[in-house]
Amino acid sequence: MNQQKKLSRREMRIDFEGKVGKAERLKQRFLSLNFLGKFIWALLRYVLLVGISFIIIYPFITKISASFMSPSDFTDTTVKLIPRNPSLDQWVFIIKENKYWQALFNTARVSVLCGVIQTLICAIIGYGFAKFKFKGRGILFIAVIITMLIPHDTLLLSMFMKFRYFDFFGIINAIFGQSLNLINTEWPLYVLSLTGLAFKNGLYIFIFRQFYKGIPDELEEAAYIDGTGVFETFFRIILPLSVPMMTTVFMFSFSWQWTDTFYTASPFFTASSEPLLTNIVNKIPPSLRMDYAATTLWESAITNTSGLLVILPLFIIFLFAQRSFVEGIERSGIVG
Repeated sequence: MNQQKKLSRREMRIDFEGKVGKAERLKQRFLSLNFLGKFIWALLRYVLLVGISFIIIYPFITKISASFMSPSDFTDTTVKLIPRNPSLDQWVFIIKENKYWQALFNTARVSVLCGVIQTLICAIIGYGFAKFKFKGRGILFIAVIITMLIPHDTLLLSMFMKFRYFDFFGIINAIFGQSLNLINTEWPLYVLSLTGLAFKNGLYIFIFRQFYKGIPDELEEAAYIDGTGVFETFFRIILPLSVPMMTTVFMFSFSWQWTDTFYTASPFFTASSEPLLTNIVNKIPPSLRMDYAATTLWESAITNTSGLLVILPLFIIFLFAQRSFVEGIERSGIVG
């Protein structure tokens, strides 16, 4: 009996000492300067991330909130973000009177065609810069980089003259007796895309060049030994490996073409009779025009609502293509 009591007391003492030791270890861990420093840094980091996220998201929150406000809400000083008299008039009349669906179709057609053409052309050009050695390659690649640096506004007059009197080494003039007038059409966009000179094409060529430089040369050499030509090797072997990168470049091209205000919104390059999304942003529907104390705020809210309708399709597309987009960026070889 006494022996059992001694054992139980010894076990209790060992258990008590173990708990005390554990408490001491926890105290040393959580009250040490190292732990406090890590905790404070993690707290500051999360506060900083939340603050930056709020700064980025807040303008969208205000625009979305204002799009559901009625005219009376803009004269009510007590209304901040939550509308007192919610209304869908802005969305309804913009879609109806600004021909939103027609503009959406026209913009999608132009963006898809230009995106597909630019992706394929830039892939071929980037492959040539990455895998073939020829005289003047460095100078040509410098010219590609320069196209990324020169503002396209400085080329407006020269491009206008080129497309107003469009000819191809005198061939068109020899056949038809005069040059072609491509002004106020979509053809300048397609011509620039086919020649690799469209907006941001220098960036796409650079991205493809970096990607193709990471592909082992042994793949092409094995294909050449089997008797395949250069183009067959590119389309049958190299191009299937480029699907993530092509998806990324197409998303870039599609997005920039979708919201482009230099080419698509310029009266020199697109048919003014066909509405595009970039043309309807600054148009106030007749049914929403009014003259009262908050006219400026009201019209600004209408313009912001039009902008939301423009970027909404891009947001939906990005939700579905996000994984391929990020994968392509990781494989591009561009860091920093």
